[in-house]
Amino acid sequence: MKKSLLTLFVPIYIEILFFMMAGMVDTLMLSTIGDQAVGAVGTANTYISMFILMFSIVSTGMMAVMTQNIGAGKNGIACQAKNIGVIFNLTIGIPISIVLFFFCRKLLVSIGISATLENSAAIYMKIVGSACFLNALIPIFSGYLRAFGYTKYPLYATIAGNLVNLVLNSIFLFHFHWGITGVAVATVISKVINLAIVFVFSKILIKSKDFPERSSTKLILLQIFKIGFPSALETLIYNISITMAIRFLNQMDGEGFNVAARAYTVQISNFSFAVGAALAQANGILTGWRIGRGEFEECKKGIRKALVFGIIVSSILGCAIAVFAPHFVKGLSSNPEMVKIVTRLLWIDIILEFGRVTNLIYGTALKTSGDAIFPVVLAVIFMFICTVFGTWFLGIFNKLLVTGCYIALACDECFRAVGMVLRWKTDKWQEKRIVSN
Repeated sequence: MKKSLLTLFVPIYIEILFFMMAGMVDTLMLSTIGDQAVGAVGTANTYISMFILMFSIVSTGMMAVMTQNIGAGKNGIACQAKNIGVIFNLTIGIPISIVLFFFCRKLLVSIGISATLENSAAIYMKIVGSACFLNALIPIFSGYLRAFGYTKYPLYATIAGNLVNLVLNSIFLFHFHWGITGVAVATVISKVINLAIVFVFSKILIKSKDFPERSSTKLILLQIFKIGFPSALETLIYNISITMAIRFLNQMDGEGFNVAARAYTVQISNFSFAVGAALAQANGILTGWRIGRGEFEECKKGIRKALVFGIIVSSILGCAIAVFAPHFVKGLSSNPEMVKIVTRLLWIDIILEFGRVTNLIYGTALKTSGDAIFPVVLAVIFMFICTVFGTWFLGIFNKLLVTGCYIALACDECFRAVGMVLRWKTDKWQEKRIVSN
Protein backbone atom coordinates (compact mmCIF):
# COMPACT_ATOMS: atom_id res chain seq x y z
CA MET A 1 0.00 0.00 0.00
CA LYS A 2 1.63 3.23 -1.16
CA LYS A 3 -0.10 5.68 1.17
CA SER A 4 1.45 8.43 3.29
CA LEU A 5 0.32 9.62 6.71
CA LEU A 6 -1.01 12.85 5.22
CA THR A 7 -2.87 11.05 2.42
CA LEU A 8 -4.71 8.92 4.96
CA PHE A 9 -5.08 11.66 7.59
CA VAL A 10 -6.79 14.38 5.54
CA PRO A 11 -9.90 12.40 4.45
CA ILE A 12 -10.25 10.84 7.91
CA TYR A 13 -9.93 14.24 9.61
CA ILE A 14 -12.52 15.82 7.34
CA GLU A 15 -14.78 12.81 7.86
CA ILE A 16 -14.54 13.09 11.64
CA LEU A 17 -15.24 16.82 11.43
CA PHE A 18 -18.35 16.22 9.36
CA PHE A 19 -19.41 13.43 11.68
CA MET A 20 -19.03 15.74 14.63
CA MET A 21 -20.74 18.53 12.74
CA ALA A 22 -23.90 16.47 12.97
CA GLY A 23 -23.67 16.86 16.74
CA MET A 24 -22.87 20.55 16.35
CA VAL A 25 -25.93 21.03 14.13
CA ASP A 26 -28.13 19.21 16.61
CA THR A 27 -26.75 21.31 19.48
CA LEU A 28 -27.12 24.58 17.57
CA MET A 29 -30.69 23.83 16.55
CA LEU A 30 -31.64 22.44 19.95
CA SER A 31 -30.31 25.62 21.56
CA THR A 32 -33.27 27.42 19.96
CA ILE A 33 -35.44 25.32 22.28
CA GLY A 34 -33.26 25.95 25.35
CA ASP A 35 -30.20 24.85 27.32
CA GLN A 36 -32.17 22.03 28.93
CA ALA A 37 -32.79 20.43 25.52
CA VAL A 38 -29.04 20.53 24.86
CA GLY A 39 -28.30 18.95 28.23
CA ALA A 40 -30.95 16.26 27.68
CA VAL A 41 -29.60 15.18 24.28
CA GLY A 42 -26.00 15.36 25.50
CA THR A 43 -26.87 13.11 28.44
CA ALA A 44 -28.84 10.67 26.27
CA ASN A 45 -25.99 10.40 23.75
CA THR A 46 -23.54 9.63 26.55
CA TYR A 47 -25.55 6.58 27.59
CA ILE A 48 -26.32 5.46 24.04
CA SER A 49 -22.55 5.48 23.50
CA MET A 50 -22.15 3.04 26.37
CA PHE A 51 -24.16 0.48 24.44
CA ILE A 52 -22.57 1.29 21.09
CA LEU A 53 -19.12 0.60 22.54
CA MET A 54 -19.98 -3.12 22.48
CA PHE A 55 -19.72 -2.92 18.70
CA SER A 56 -16.16 -1.68 19.01
CA ILE A 57 -15.11 -5.13 20.24
CA VAL A 58 -15.26 -6.26 16.63
CA SER A 59 -14.55 -3.01 14.75
CA THR A 60 -11.33 -2.26 16.68
CA GLY A 61 -10.02 -5.80 16.61
CA MET A 62 -11.06 -6.18 12.98
CA MET A 63 -8.94 -3.19 11.91
CA ALA A 64 -5.82 -4.71 13.45
CA VAL A 65 -6.47 -8.10 11.86
CA MET A 66 -7.26 -6.60 8.46
CA THR A 67 -4.34 -4.16 8.25
CA GLN A 68 -1.75 -6.69 9.43
CA ASN A 69 -3.01 -9.28 6.96
CA ILE A 70 -3.07 -6.74 4.12
CA GLY A 71 0.51 -5.79 4.99
CA ALA A 72 1.45 -9.47 4.90
CA GLY A 73 -0.20 -9.87 1.48
CA LYS A 74 -3.19 -11.86 2.75
CA ASN A 75 -6.04 -9.67 1.51
CA GLY A 76 -8.52 -12.53 1.46
CA ILE A 77 -8.27 -12.97 5.22
CA ALA A 78 -8.98 -9.26 5.63
CA CYS A 79 -12.19 -9.70 3.61
CA GLN A 80 -13.08 -12.71 5.74
CA ALA A 81 -12.59 -10.64 8.91
CA LYS A 82 -15.08 -8.07 7.62
CA ASN A 83 -17.75 -10.72 7.05
CA ILE A 84 -17.26 -12.08 10.56
CA GLY A 85 -17.56 -8.55 11.92
CA VAL A 86 -20.87 -7.93 10.16
CA ILE A 87 -22.44 -11.12 11.49
CA PHE A 88 -21.25 -10.59 15.06
CA ASN A 89 -22.25 -6.93 15.32
CA LEU A 90 -25.71 -7.58 13.90
CA THR A 91 -26.18 -10.41 16.39
CA ILE A 92 -25.66 -8.08 19.35
CA GLY A 93 -26.87 -4.86 17.69
CA ILE A 94 -30.50 -5.84 17.17
CA PRO A 95 -31.11 -6.93 20.82
CA ILE A 96 -29.46 -3.74 22.11
CA SER A 97 -31.74 -1.65 19.89
CA ILE A 98 -34.77 -3.43 21.34
CA VAL A 99 -33.60 -2.85 24.92
CA LEU A 100 -33.04 0.87 24.34
CA PHE A 101 -36.48 1.23 22.74
CA PHE A 102 -38.41 -0.37 25.61
CA PHE A 103 -36.30 0.51 28.67
CA CYS A 104 -34.79 3.93 27.88
CA ARG A 105 -36.59 5.79 30.67
CA LYS A 106 -35.68 3.22 33.32
CA LEU A 107 -32.03 3.41 32.26
CA LEU A 108 -32.00 7.20 32.54
CA VAL A 109 -33.69 7.16 35.95
CA SER A 110 -31.22 4.56 37.21
CA ILE A 111 -28.29 6.90 36.59
CA GLY A 112 -29.94 9.79 38.43
CA ILE A 113 -30.74 12.12 35.55
CA SER A 114 -32.10 15.53 36.50
CA ALA A 115 -35.92 15.58 36.58
CA THR A 116 -35.98 18.56 34.21
CA LEU A 117 -34.06 16.58 31.58
CA GLU A 118 -35.66 13.16 31.99
CA ASN A 119 -38.58 13.36 29.56
CA SER A 120 -36.64 14.99 26.71
CA ALA A 121 -33.70 12.63 27.11
CA ALA A 122 -36.03 9.61 27.11
CA ILE A 123 -37.68 10.68 23.82
CA TYR A 124 -34.31 11.11 22.10
CA MET A 125 -32.86 7.92 23.55
CA LYS A 126 -35.88 5.84 22.50
CA ILE A 127 -35.70 6.91 18.85
CA VAL A 128 -31.93 7.07 18.30
CA GLY A 129 -31.18 4.15 20.61
CA SER A 130 -33.64 1.86 18.85
CA ALA A 131 -31.67 2.35 15.63
CA CYS A 132 -28.23 1.86 17.17
CA PHE A 133 -27.80 -1.35 15.14
CA LEU A 134 -26.88 1.07 12.35
CA ASN A 135 -23.90 2.09 14.50
CA ALA A 136 -22.97 -1.60 14.59
CA LEU A 137 -22.56 -1.77 10.82
CA ILE A 138 -21.25 1.66 9.78
CA PRO A 139 -17.80 1.23 11.44
CA ILE A 140 -17.46 -2.27 9.95
CA PHE A 141 -17.83 -1.14 6.34
CA SER A 142 -16.03 2.17 6.88
CA GLY A 143 -13.11 0.39 8.58
CA TYR A 144 -13.05 -2.17 5.77
CA LEU A 145 -12.62 0.59 3.18
CA ARG A 146 -9.95 2.38 5.26
CA ALA A 147 -7.98 -0.81 5.84
CA PHE A 148 -7.53 -1.13 2.08
CA GLY A 149 -6.55 2.54 1.82
CA TYR A 150 -9.90 3.86 0.53
CA THR A 151 -10.25 6.62 3.12
CA LYS A 152 -12.14 9.05 0.86
CA TYR A 153 -15.28 6.97 0.54
CA PRO A 154 -16.31 6.89 4.21
CA LEU A 155 -15.84 10.68 4.00
CA TYR A 156 -18.33 10.91 1.14
CA ALA A 157 -20.80 8.85 3.14
CA THR A 158 -20.45 11.07 6.19
CA ILE A 159 -20.87 14.26 4.16
CA ALA A 160 -24.03 12.90 2.53
CA GLY A 161 -25.42 11.81 5.90
CA ASN A 162 -24.70 15.22 7.43
CA LEU A 163 -26.39 17.09 4.60
CA VAL A 164 -29.48 14.95 5.04
CA ASN A 165 -29.33 15.55 8.80
CA LEU A 166 -29.09 19.32 8.32
CA VAL A 167 -32.00 19.51 5.88
CA LEU A 168 -34.25 17.25 7.92
CA ASN A 169 -33.39 19.04 11.18
CA SER A 170 -34.47 22.31 9.61
CA ILE A 171 -37.73 20.83 8.32
CA PHE A 172 -38.65 18.89 11.46
CA LEU A 173 -37.71 21.65 13.92
CA PHE A 174 -38.78 24.85 12.21
CA HIS A 175 -41.59 23.70 9.92
CA PHE A 176 -43.24 20.81 11.75
CA HIS A 177 -42.07 21.94 15.25
CA TRP A 178 -41.31 18.38 16.37
CA GLY A 179 -38.61 19.50 18.82
CA ILE A 180 -36.31 16.77 20.14
CA THR A 181 -38.34 14.12 18.31
CA GLY A 182 -37.51 15.76 14.99
CA VAL A 183 -33.79 15.93 15.79
CA ALA A 184 -33.79 12.24 16.73
CA VAL A 185 -35.63 11.15 13.56
CA ALA A 186 -33.27 13.21 11.38
CA THR A 187 -30.27 11.57 13.09
CA VAL A 188 -31.57 8.06 12.36
CA ILE A 189 -32.32 8.79 8.69
CA SER A 190 -28.84 10.31 8.20
CA LYS A 191 -27.26 7.13 9.58
CA VAL A 192 -29.25 5.00 7.14
CA ILE A 193 -27.86 7.08 4.26
CA ASN A 194 -24.32 6.78 5.64
CA LEU A 195 -24.54 3.00 5.93
CA ALA A 196 -25.99 2.57 2.45
CA ILE A 197 -23.11 4.49 0.86
CA VAL A 198 -20.23 2.70 2.63
CA PHE A 199 -21.90 -0.65 1.92
CA VAL A 200 -22.18 0.04 -1.81
CA PHE A 201 -18.60 1.36 -2.13
CA SER A 202 -17.17 -1.62 -0.24
CA LYS A 203 -18.82 -3.93 -2.77
CA ILE A 204 -17.64 -1.90 -5.77
CA LEU A 205 -14.04 -1.20 -4.73
CA ILE A 206 -13.02 -4.43 -2.99
CA LYS A 207 -13.61 -7.67 -4.89
CA SER A 208 -13.21 -10.30 -2.20
CA LYS A 209 -13.47 -13.09 -4.76
CA ASP A 210 -10.17 -11.89 -6.27
CA PHE A 211 -8.36 -12.75 -3.03
CA PRO A 212 -8.30 -16.53 -2.45
CA GLU A 213 -6.55 -16.50 0.95
CA ARG A 214 -8.76 -17.84 3.76
CA SER A 215 -8.17 -18.91 7.32
CA SER A 216 -10.06 -20.58 10.15
CA THR A 217 -13.11 -18.53 11.15
CA LYS A 218 -12.46 -19.47 14.76
CA LEU A 219 -8.85 -18.27 14.56
CA ILE A 220 -9.83 -14.92 13.03
CA LEU A 221 -12.57 -14.38 15.61
CA LEU A 222 -10.10 -15.15 18.41
CA GLN A 223 -7.61 -12.66 16.96
CA ILE A 224 -10.34 -10.02 16.70
CA PHE A 225 -11.38 -10.60 20.31
CA LYS A 226 -7.78 -10.65 21.52
CA ILE A 227 -7.47 -7.02 20.49
CA GLY A 228 -11.10 -5.90 20.38
CA PHE A 229 -12.22 -7.04 23.82
CA PRO A 230 -9.52 -5.20 25.81
CA SER A 231 -10.05 -2.13 23.60
CA ALA A 232 -13.79 -2.22 24.22
CA LEU A 233 -13.14 -2.72 27.92
CA GLU A 234 -11.00 0.42 27.92
CA THR A 235 -13.82 2.32 26.22
CA LEU A 236 -16.30 0.87 28.72
CA ILE A 237 -14.16 2.06 31.62
CA TYR A 238 -13.93 5.49 30.00
CA ASN A 239 -17.71 5.67 29.56
CA ILE A 240 -18.34 4.48 33.11
CA SER A 241 -16.01 7.14 34.45
CA ILE A 242 -17.67 9.82 32.29
CA THR A 243 -21.11 8.56 33.39
CA MET A 244 -20.12 8.91 37.02
CA ALA A 245 -18.68 12.35 36.32
CA ILE A 246 -21.97 13.39 34.67
CA ARG A 247 -23.84 12.03 37.67
CA PHE A 248 -21.78 14.37 39.82
CA LEU A 249 -22.49 17.20 37.38
CA ASN A 250 -26.22 16.53 37.71
CA GLN A 251 -25.85 16.84 41.48
CA MET A 252 -24.24 20.28 41.17
CA ASP A 253 -27.47 22.02 40.19
CA GLY A 254 -31.11 21.14 39.57
CA GLU A 255 -31.45 22.92 36.23
CA GLY A 256 -28.81 20.99 34.28
CA PHE A 257 -26.55 24.06 33.89
CA ASN A 258 -23.25 22.24 34.44
CA VAL A 259 -24.29 19.33 32.19
CA ALA A 260 -25.24 21.79 29.43
CA ALA A 261 -21.92 23.63 29.84
CA ARG A 262 -20.06 20.37 29.32
CA ALA A 263 -22.22 19.56 26.28
CA TYR A 264 -21.43 22.91 24.66
CA THR A 265 -17.71 22.55 25.43
CA VAL A 266 -17.53 19.05 23.98
CA GLN A 267 -19.20 20.17 20.75
CA ILE A 268 -16.85 23.14 20.27
CA SER A 269 -13.65 21.31 21.28
CA ASN A 270 -14.40 18.52 18.80
CA PHE A 271 -12.52 20.49 16.14
CA SER A 272 -9.33 20.06 18.14
CA PHE A 273 -10.11 16.51 19.26
CA ALA A 274 -10.61 15.45 15.64
CA VAL A 275 -6.91 16.01 14.91
CA GLY A 276 -5.78 13.38 17.38
CA ALA A 277 -8.56 10.98 16.44
CA ALA A 278 -7.77 11.20 12.71
CA LEU A 279 -4.01 10.92 13.19
CA ALA A 280 -4.52 7.91 15.44
CA GLN A 281 -6.58 6.15 12.77
CA ALA A 282 -4.24 7.09 9.92
CA ASN A 283 -1.12 6.07 11.83
CA GLY A 284 -2.91 2.91 13.01
CA ILE A 285 -3.52 1.84 9.41
CA LEU A 286 0.12 2.46 8.49
CA THR A 287 1.28 0.67 11.64
CA GLY A 288 -0.83 -2.38 10.80
CA TRP A 289 0.54 -2.57 7.26
CA ARG A 290 4.12 -2.13 8.49
CA ILE A 291 3.79 -4.73 11.23
CA GLY A 292 2.33 -7.15 8.68
CA ARG A 293 5.51 -6.63 6.63
CA GLY A 294 7.75 -6.75 9.71
CA GLU A 295 8.90 -3.11 9.33
CA PHE A 296 9.19 -2.20 13.03
CA GLU A 297 11.64 0.69 12.61
CA GLU A 298 9.25 2.31 10.14
CA CYS A 299 6.54 2.05 12.81
CA LYS A 300 8.71 3.98 15.26
CA LYS A 301 9.53 6.73 12.76
CA GLY A 302 5.91 6.99 11.72
CA ILE A 303 4.53 7.38 15.23
CA ARG A 304 7.02 10.13 16.09
CA LYS A 305 6.02 12.00 12.96
CA ALA A 306 2.33 11.63 13.79
CA LEU A 307 2.84 12.85 17.37
CA VAL A 308 4.77 15.99 16.44
CA PHE A 309 2.24 16.89 13.78
CA GLY A 310 -0.68 16.18 16.13
CA ILE A 311 0.62 18.24 19.04
CA ILE A 312 1.40 21.25 16.85
CA VAL A 313 -1.92 21.27 15.00
CA SER A 314 -4.16 20.49 18.00
CA SER A 315 -2.41 23.12 20.14
CA ILE A 316 -2.85 25.82 17.49
CA LEU A 317 -6.49 24.87 16.99
CA GLY A 318 -7.13 24.69 20.73
CA CYS A 319 -5.71 28.17 21.34
CA ALA A 320 -7.68 29.64 18.43
CA ILE A 321 -10.89 28.05 19.68
CA ALA A 322 -10.33 29.36 23.22
CA VAL A 323 -9.61 32.89 21.99
CA PHE A 324 -12.79 33.05 19.89
CA ALA A 325 -14.86 30.98 22.32
CA PRO A 326 -17.06 33.86 23.54
CA HIS A 327 -18.28 34.42 19.99
CA PHE A 328 -18.93 30.71 19.42
CA VAL A 329 -20.82 30.23 22.66
CA LYS A 330 -22.99 33.33 22.17
CA GLY A 331 -24.27 31.65 19.03
CA LEU A 332 -25.37 28.68 21.12
CA SER A 333 -26.57 30.26 24.38
CA SER A 334 -27.76 33.72 25.38
CA ASN A 335 -26.89 33.09 29.04
CA PRO A 336 -23.83 35.28 29.93
CA GLU A 337 -22.81 32.86 32.70
CA MET A 338 -22.88 29.96 30.24
CA VAL A 339 -20.60 31.91 27.87
CA LYS A 340 -18.15 32.61 30.70
CA ILE A 341 -18.00 29.02 31.97
CA VAL A 342 -17.66 27.37 28.56
CA THR A 343 -14.87 29.78 27.59
CA ARG A 344 -13.00 28.84 30.75
CA LEU A 345 -13.46 25.13 30.03
CA LEU A 346 -12.07 25.57 26.51
CA TRP A 347 -8.85 27.07 27.90
CA ILE A 348 -8.48 24.01 30.13
CA ASP A 349 -9.22 21.84 27.10
CA ILE A 350 -5.92 22.90 25.49
CA ILE A 351 -4.02 20.91 28.13
CA LEU A 352 -6.54 18.10 27.90
CA GLU A 353 -6.04 17.79 24.13
CA PHE A 354 -2.25 17.80 24.52
CA GLY A 355 -2.58 14.62 26.55
CA ARG A 356 -5.38 13.16 24.47
CA VAL A 357 -3.63 13.44 21.10
CA THR A 358 -0.63 11.59 22.57
CA ASN A 359 -2.93 9.05 24.16
CA LEU A 360 -4.85 8.39 20.96
CA ILE A 361 -1.83 8.05 18.68
CA TYR A 362 0.22 5.76 20.91
CA GLY A 363 -2.80 3.87 22.25
CA THR A 364 -4.11 3.07 18.76
CA ALA A 365 -0.65 1.98 17.60
CA LEU A 366 -0.33 -0.36 20.59
CA LYS A 367 -3.75 -1.90 19.89
CA THR A 368 -3.04 -2.28 16.18
CA SER A 369 0.17 -4.13 17.02
CA GLY A 370 -1.79 -6.49 19.27
CA ASP A 371 -0.65 -4.97 22.59
CA ALA A 372 -4.17 -4.15 23.82
CA ILE A 373 -3.96 -5.07 27.51
CA PHE A 374 -1.71 -2.28 28.73
CA PRO A 375 -4.09 0.60 27.78
CA VAL A 376 -6.80 -1.10 29.88
CA VAL A 377 -4.53 -1.20 32.92
CA LEU A 378 -3.85 2.53 32.57
CA ALA A 379 -7.57 3.18 32.13
CA VAL A 380 -8.51 1.36 35.35
CA ILE A 381 -5.94 3.28 37.36
CA PHE A 382 -6.23 6.83 36.07
CA MET A 383 -9.82 7.12 34.87
CA PHE A 384 -11.23 6.29 38.28
CA ILE A 385 -8.61 8.20 40.25
CA CYS A 386 -8.63 11.32 38.08
CA THR A 387 -11.97 11.47 36.26
CA VAL A 388 -14.27 10.03 38.93
CA PHE A 389 -12.61 10.91 42.23
CA GLY A 390 -11.14 14.09 40.75
CA THR A 391 -14.56 15.33 39.58
CA TRP A 392 -16.05 14.72 43.03
CA PHE A 393 -13.06 16.18 44.89
CA LEU A 394 -12.58 19.27 42.71
CA GLY A 395 -16.13 19.75 41.45
CA ILE A 396 -18.26 19.03 44.52
CA PHE A 397 -15.98 18.97 47.56
CA ASN A 398 -14.00 22.04 46.49
CA LYS A 399 -17.04 23.58 44.73
CA LEU A 400 -15.30 24.19 41.39
CA LEU A 401 -18.30 22.55 39.70
CA VAL A 402 -17.84 21.76 35.98
CA THR A 403 -14.45 23.53 35.99
CA GLY A 404 -13.19 20.98 38.50
CA CYS A 405 -14.53 18.19 36.28
CA TYR A 406 -12.52 19.46 33.31
CA ILE A 407 -9.33 19.79 35.35
CA ALA A 408 -9.80 16.15 36.42
CA LEU A 409 -10.33 15.06 32.82
CA ALA A 410 -7.15 16.84 31.71
CA CYS A 411 -5.14 15.10 34.45
CA ASP A 412 -6.48 11.72 33.34
CA GLU A 413 -5.50 12.22 29.69
CA CYS A 414 -2.02 13.52 30.50
CA PHE A 415 -1.12 10.79 33.00
CA ARG A 416 -2.26 8.05 30.63
CA ALA A 417 -0.37 9.67 27.74
CA VAL A 418 2.89 9.36 29.68
CA GLY A 419 2.17 5.69 30.32
CA MET A 420 1.43 4.98 26.64
CA VAL A 421 4.69 6.56 25.48
CA LEU A 422 6.76 4.65 28.03
CA ARG A 423 5.09 1.37 27.02
CA TRP A 424 5.81 1.95 23.32
CA LYS A 425 9.46 2.62 24.06
CA THR A 426 9.86 -0.83 25.66
CA ASP A 427 9.31 -2.43 22.20
CA LYS A 428 7.18 -5.17 23.77
CA TRP A 429 4.50 -4.45 21.18
CA GLN A 430 6.74 -6.07 18.56
CA GLU A 431 6.15 -9.45 20.23
CA LYS A 432 2.34 -9.12 19.90
CA ARG A 433 2.17 -9.44 16.09
CA ILE A 434 -0.80 -11.58 15.11
CA VAL A 435 0.21 -12.55 11.55
CA SER A 436 3.30 -14.00 9.92
CA ASN A 437 4.58 -13.68 6.36
